[in-house]
Amino acid sequence: MARLLVVDDEQDVRDLIVKRLRADGHDVLAAENGVTALAAVARHGLPDAVILDVDMPGMDGIELLQRLRRHRPDLPAMFLTVLWGGDVVVRVAETGALYVRKPFTAESLRSGLERTMRSST
Repeated sequence: MARLLVVDDEQDVRDLIVKRLRADGHDVLAAENGVTALAAVARHGLPDAVILDVDMPGMDGIELLQRLRRHRPDLPAMFLTVLWGGDVVVRVAETGALYVRKPFTAESLRSGLERTMRSST
């Protein structure tokens, strides 16, 4: 299974994502914002893929992905967010990452991650 980084500023949502991914056998590292995510990556290395919220205080998920991709340009990514309008649509599309709308189901999370991982091979 994959080594994943999950970044979401909402603890309940983050915990649910982590629980579902671990139940599927993934090794999951979680962070509540971009700064702690970058620190975790500095300590543990780059993951196989990232699952990110877009709207977070400080550094948003799109900027975080851009920073992570400086070290690995082909890093697979998926966004889980309620935001989907205007400039967010354009910015997410520019990353080439998959988008899954919140609220999500266990199946949409699983299938989104499968598609994200397949797109990197």
